[in-house]
Amino acid sequence: MQPQIIGVRFSKIGKIYHFDGSAVADVQVGEHVIVDTSRGKNLGEVAIRLKETPPPPEDGGWRRIDRRATPRDLVLRQSWQSKQTAAMIECRARASELELHGVKIVAAEYNYDGTRLVFLFSTETEDKVDLKSLKRDMQKMFSQPQVELRQIGPRDVAKLLGGMGACGLETRCCSKFLTDFSPISIKMAKEQGISLTPNEITGMCGRLRCCLVYEYEQYVAARKELPKRNKRVVTPRGEGKVTDVMPMSATILVLLDNDERHYPVPFNRDEIQPWDELEALRRKSEAPCDRHEGGGCTCGKDRKEKSQKSVETQEPIQESKPQPRPQQKPQQQAEKKKPERQERRGDHRRRPPGRK
Repeated sequence: MQPQIIGVRFSKIGKIYHFDGSAVADVQVGEHVIVDTSRGKNLGEVAIRLKETPPPPEDGGWRRIDRRATPRDLVLRQSWQSKQTAAMIECRARASELELHGVKIVAAEYNYDGTRLVFLFSTETEDKVDLKSLKRDMQKMFSQPQVELRQIGPRDVAKLLGGMGACGLETRCCSKFLTDFSPISIKMAKEQGISLTPNEITGMCGRLRCCLVYEYEQYVAARKELPKRNKRVVTPRGEGKVTDVMPMSATILVLLDNDERHYPVPFNRDEIQPWDELEALRRKSEAPCDRHEGGGCTCGKDRKEKSQKSVETQEPIQESKPQPRPQQKPQQQAEKKKPERQERRGDHRRRPPGRK
């Protein structure tokens, strides 16, 4: 029997994890379930039911969903969540006493039954920081749950804190709908023609904005159909050089050679022809055919070349045609006929006797 895979989310805008839902086959989207994770049991919300079974994870089989969450489980989670802020304040105070200035305690998270307490922190540098003393002190202070310290990146910090985005949105994209962070590079900003000023391409987290990846594929596909900058093109108004392109509107700015203003003129993609291709076709049409000697050419270039040479030398092309016979004059015909008549007369006179 194939397992029924169900996607579960542990936070409002969080990553979806997949579990085997055979134990609760009739569970619906929006219900809460208790699942067994690598960090113990936790309470999550059903986000999606997969129709097709995906390949199993590399670390083994699918983890199972234990049961549906009861109203008592939901109330228990709310009671422990109300204590998270106080735990975070205690941890920040102890980190300040230990002079851990490069460590910032971002949040504290209890699981639904209070058996595990996780402190999320970030560091200003990528160097490892020794937090054994802080963890030991927090374990003594909170003896009932198991205390953990987990480091998160600057994007996760911005997602937890929330707030207004650099673009002016009331809620940042990471806190509003992004469940996972895609890799972003400076190449994406260059491809879209965005200014590389740090203030314009970095978000509140200090990293490149997540929105740079939203339209990157569309820009790449559109630029493949447009000429690149500094390319020679042919327009309805003459030849020129491409100064800039606007991929989303399929518009090309061309600096014309015959324009005295030296100001680029916009043209549509259908009005532009590449100069190098037209030049290559022109040279190919003017070049002689390399198949004349073999006799297999039917392009007619040999006849064109002969006609051009004859025009240049003003000599007609001599063709091998049968010459007509010269017409004879009437006197010559009469002279030829006279001997024939005389021969006939002589023959008549020389007839043997006895014949009439």
